[in-house]
Amino acid sequence: MSNVVKYNKKPTVHGTGLIALDIVISSNPDVPTRQYAGGTCGNVLTILSYLGWNSYPIARLNDEPSSIHAKNDLARWDVRENFLHMDPVAPIPVITQENSRDRDGNPKHRFHWKNCPKCGSWLPNYKAVTLPAVEEIKRSVKQTELFFFDRTSPAALAMAKYFKSIGGLVFFEPSAKGDPRHFKEAMALADIVKYSDQRFSEVIGESENQLRPIIEIQTLGEQGLRYRSRRMTKWAHLRAHNAIKVVDSCGCGDWTTAGIIHSLLGRKPQELSKLVKKDIEEALKYGQALGAWNCGFEGARGGMYQMDKKSFEQDVKVILKGGTYKPRLTSAADDSASASDGLCPACPAS
Repeated sequence: MSNVVKYNKKPTVHGTGLIALDIVISSNPDVPTRQYAGGTCGNVLTILSYLGWNSYPIARLNDEPSSIHAKNDLARWDVRENFLHMDPVAPIPVITQENSRDRDGNPKHRFHWKNCPKCGSWLPNYKAVTLPAVEEIKRSVKQTELFFFDRTSPAALAMAKYFKSIGGLVFFEPSAKGDPRHFKEAMALADIVKYSDQRFSEVIGESENQLRPIIEIQTLGEQGLRYRSRRMTKWAHLRAHNAIKVVDSCGCGDWTTAGIIHSLLGRKPQELSKLVKKDIEEALKYGQALGAWNCGFEGARGGMYQMDKKSFEQDVKVILKGGTYKPRLTSAADDSASASDGLCPACPAS
């Protein structure tokens, strides 16, 4: 696609933040429950691997079945496991997404973060990578195009500083507010920030007096998004693409982020600051097209399991041209390994 940067070699992304095991309950009772690697960071880095990047998530996965299942799913999409088991290891967070329909037939979903909806067991919480692990990253990694993080912590901020010092761009997409001091530091380190206007606009507004990111993106749900760069005095608005009838909106923001990264990055920070409006908007529209495409499938990355890569690329081209498309399900991969009898690690098999 013309608006995607062409690389002489595969670009590389490192990232830390929410990497989880997603348990997806279909609204169709005939479709079995599925388990996939997920979470904001997990999805973005997996999608980037799907788009042709070398993806290195940094996490604390232990060797329990849930962590192994997520790791196997990541490996299926060529995500690198070098830094998935940073000490001290811990259970992977487990998130259940329960899809259903309202009385008018419209899709809706509900997340279960704390307790399993089937057996009632407590679900593992997110645990950030620790500062000692950063030293291993420094010893092992000497080059990257991008560092992505969605949650602040001392280690995430230390990694952002390090990756920036070796020439990488920093992309911050907050998924939780966390410590206000950490949030302020993350904003100061980031070259690109993307956030929801409903959840973070007030917090971001409190940081207006500090140096703004090179590019700031605010998502507006069905109204699309707005953005600004350091070269702009006002926000610019982009409408959302027309999507097919929405099956599930979960994960669309992650696809949008990955599309923006894939189309826009690979450039140095000083080159980012020189981009004109046309360059930025092409990247944003490409990301929006990927988000619109994802609406046609259940689960945050459901389309990756139901459609081959060529059909995916053709559909995205149709969306970018403003056309109407209908997913051509091609059963791109055997998804039987993702089927699950239980809904959490403690569930007895039925």
